[in-house]
Amino acid sequence: MKLDPSFIWTAFVGLLPAIPTTLILTLVSVTCGFVIGTGTALARMYRIPVLAQIASGYVTFIRGTPMLVHLLLIYFSLPLLIDALSAQFDLGWNSAKVPMIAFAFVSFSITAGAYMSEVVRSGLMAIDRGQMEAALSVGMTVPQAIRRIVFPQAVAAALPNLTNSVIGMLHGSTLAFTVSVVDLNAKAQIVASTNWKYFEAYLAAAIIFWGLTIAIERIAAAIERRISLYSRGGVA
Repeated sequence: MKLDPSFIWTAFVGLLPAIPTTLILTLVSVTCGFVIGTGTALARMYRIPVLAQIASGYVTFIRGTPMLVHLLLIYFSLPLLIDALSAQFDLGWNSAKVPMIAFAFVSFSITAGAYMSEVVRSGLMAIDRGQMEAALSVGMTVPQAIRRIVFPQAVAAALPNLTNSVIGMLHGSTLAFTVSVVDLNAKAQIVASTNWKYFEAYLAAAIIFWGLTIAIERIAAAIERRISLYSRGGVA
């Protein structure tokens, strides 16, 4: 087998149409995961009865099982639930109408939520308790203090770990091909299968993932610099 440098470029161009799918998978899972993770972290931090126990169980289970297993569990169980609800309420709608990418959205969001929960919780724990007490002393309610004072500082403190989580989900999105979603990984396999040049195709995919990762790191660094300006009293 000989390396075909020209096919690396051919594969690179062929993979470009799959980038939006990979980015959408990452963006949706990270956004939904951040919402889930924030709620879970707050429930655990403030020990809300029942919710704190459910949140702890959820985080422990998801972090203790592989991402691929989550995807397969959702892929095989969600259609059963959809069909059962459709039959129960005579909705005239079934799981066959659900696009495959929707299963990936649900699974990846659940996975991201558990990991984001730990990231947000570490950020919350980094904030001095005096911040909350000061906010309450000027008449804010607990939800207001969390939203206006504590949470923005927690996100700033957790930004490096949040960035790592986003990159992790970008790389984890390659599992979507197992449920027939044509992301970068699946597209590389399709491109390679035309003439059995798998090394070149996957090398092109690796270069694209590398570029996307660098872009995420640069964006995060810019956000971090902007936050630093505000924290030092600078002008944006």
